[in-house]
Amino acid sequence: MPEARVEDLVRTLAPQVLAVLARRSGDFGAAEDATQEALLAAVQHWPVEGIPENPRGWLLQTASRRVIDGFRSDQARRRREDTVAAEPRGAEVPDRDDTLTLLFLCAHPSLTSASAIALTLRAVGGLTTAEIASAFLVPEATMAQRISRAKAKIKKSGLPFRMPAASDRQARLRSVLHVLYLVFNEGYTSSGRGGLHRAELSAEAIRLARLLHAALPDDGEAAGLLALMLLTDARRPARTGPDGDLIPLADQNRALWDRSLIREGVALITAALTRDGIGEYRLQAAIAATHDIALRAEDTDWPRVLTLYTRLEALTGNPVVTLNRAIATAMVHGPDAGLAMLAGLDDSLPDHHRLAAARAHLLELAGEQEEAVRHYTAAAARTGNTAEQRYLTLRAARLRAGHSTSRSPIGTE
Repeated sequence: MPEARVEDLVRTLAPQVLAVLARRSGDFGAAEDATQEALLAAVQHWPVEGIPENPRGWLLQTASRRVIDGFRSDQARRRREDTVAAEPRGAEVPDRDDTLTLLFLCAHPSLTSASAIALTLRAVGGLTTAEIASAFLVPEATMAQRISRAKAKIKKSGLPFRMPAASDRQARLRSVLHVLYLVFNEGYTSSGRGGLHRAELSAEAIRLARLLHAALPDDGEAAGLLALMLLTDARRPARTGPDGDLIPLADQNRALWDRSLIREGVALITAALTRDGIGEYRLQAAIAATHDIALRAEDTDWPRVLTLYTRLEALTGNPVVTLNRAIATAMVHGPDAGLAMLAGLDDSLPDHHRLAAARAHLLELAGEQEEAVRHYTAAAARTGNTAEQRYLTLRAARLRAGHSTSRSPIGTE
């Protein structure tokens, strides 16, 4: 049995098993420890013995035994042990997925937003501590401590494992949305040194976003986030060539884009934009839709993209949004105008590979070939993704040899 298939399966099942155990036992920390032990056992046994007929039930049974064994060592937890033991061992939980409840539990009101996001990426998204640390730009040891403290706070609070009341749900929703956004982004462009995509993470983020939208159908931002994911994921088939090399947005074969996802995403964001207020995910989805409905790169409505990025920047103050607004500005008003905007980002995005890549592309458009090569090379050295690194290195080499490169920088994917 291929180990890669086993690893993909246990990653998919992990949040579901953890959610069930957390609900049964009322102890998030014990449930996560037991789930990790069960996953380790699966990775050890399944490649040799084969995947069981009911893999989720196997994991639940194994993890439940670990929880019970842990409770037996502490007489003060006898009542919770009886609760866990009363559940049918190894049985599949019919028609119930507690993952969404787990999402809201991880967005606990006692946690900072950063801690809640980190814990959810670990418990629900299945990311390693190292991957989460990379996303937050902090050392791995710091992130491990943050996650450990977050689990301890949830355990101490005694918060019941159930969906929060409507009055509390909105307060936690922003963190939940941001978690799903980060999980999707990690899947769409992996921070690790490997392939460009981690499709299982993107798929899981979309699945959870669908659950969230179904639970909160009138929330414009939940709809906007789902639309953004669908409109972005629709381009994935055209994002890499046969050899795995990255293909930027302007150079992609748009016939390969998933039109069913685009139609669904456009319908979602069109409806969401008619609701009161506006939010960052709806604006991002509107930008994605503007790109996706253009049948050719030259048909892109760049003035609309620029207007949307201007509104998004005013709403978020995010320097990455400013970077993308600079690219849109260059497409509307010329590369010099875009470069002038990028000049103000050196302090807020120091050593960021996307800033170097965007600057390189605009310098190339402005005819500053030598400077463009220097920044492409710097961008390649700063990214942790092998596919991005190859792409940027190749662009520098082609430009150095006097060949023109693509029409869009890496930051506009």
